Amino acid sequence: MSDDGIYYGDYLQINKLLDAQVLESTKAGETVHDEMLFIIVHQSYELWFKQVLWELDSVIEIFSNDVVPERAMGTALGRLRRINSIQALMIQTISVLETMTPLDFLDFRDYLFPASGFQSAQFRLVENKLGLRRRDRLLLSGEVYTARFDDSDRDLVEATEDDPSLFDLVERWLERTPFLEYEDFQFWEAYRDAVLARIQADRAVVESNENLTDQERVAQLREFDLVFDQHAALFDVEKHKIEQEAGRIRMSQRAFQAAVFITLYRDEPAVQGASRLLELLMDLDEGFTTWRYRHAQMALRMIGRRIGTGGSAGARYLEKSAERSRVFTDLLNLSTFLVPRSDRPKLPEELVESMRFRFQA
Repeated sequence: MSDDGIYYGDYLQINKLLDAQVLESTKAGETVHDEMLFIIVHQSYELWFKQVLWELDSVIEIFSNDVVPERAMGTALGRLRRINSIQALMIQTISVLETMTPLDFLDFRDYLFPASGFQSAQFRLVENKLGLRRRDRLLLSGEVYTARFDDSDRDLVEATEDDPSLFDLVERWLERTPFLEYEDFQFWEAYRDAVLARIQADRAVVESNENLTDQERVAQLREFDLVFDQHAALFDVEKHKIEQEAGRIRMSQRAFQAAVFITLYRDEPAVQGASRLLELLMDLDEGFTTWRYRHAQMALRMIGRRIGTGGSAGARYLEKSAERSRVFTDLLNLSTFLVPRSDRPKLPEELVESMRFRFQA
């Protein structure tokens, strides 16, 4: 190491960071105190988005391989876990922003038009890389989600729409799952009977529940009809296509079957890492959904039902967007197809042996 090693402020470019807060209210001649907080919070979000993209790109690179090495799998799990920790910080940061009252915000809000969080190119990149599709998005005042970007950001974001997303790559990885067929063991036939019996038992409870009104009972039984359709799609290729076309299932049948198998037999050593991956993907979906909802609630608290600075319907738009922006909904629906451990088909001993870790001196 040289005697004149790098200086802390130079390494972190502190002066550049601390000079990056330019208050619009100050430009107008009367500094509004809370605008500084507003800028720093949103700049911190952009820094965390950059880190999320850094981690996400590395995970996408790992899953782009035809074979995911076991050692790389541990790396991917660690980086997804890091993203989830960042999400927790992002959600907590909203509480800091909420120390600003609606009146404090109104003191400088007019200076922000027409800028908006919708113009965060980095967050749109995160969504696209996770697997959010253009057709899944809400229109923004009748326009596509990139309409409010400048040309540079629009090109940057739209260029990622056709790239393989994390959803695409995980789907392909699940499709390569072994263990789904084993010699003459008819796992799916046995499992179909077990899960169907469980769903029918739940339906019978609803039918006989005296605490439900007729209208509530009809509504819940209608939901069971949808569940039966999705159940059938798990085992029937043609029915699965129908569910996909209706938008109720996104994953391929093979990938979804693998996810069910991994979740059912998560205690087996060979699928423990895969099970943890599925949990982390659900955590990511929940994390961003929670952050969007908290953002929507903060917007409602700050501006009520006013329009947003970017021209959206404000809090109402953010609430709807939170629900529409889930990517791994199929994984979140997995529990519909689970049965108690006692009802699981017993795997052949040879298959169980092949799913264990071994050490031989």
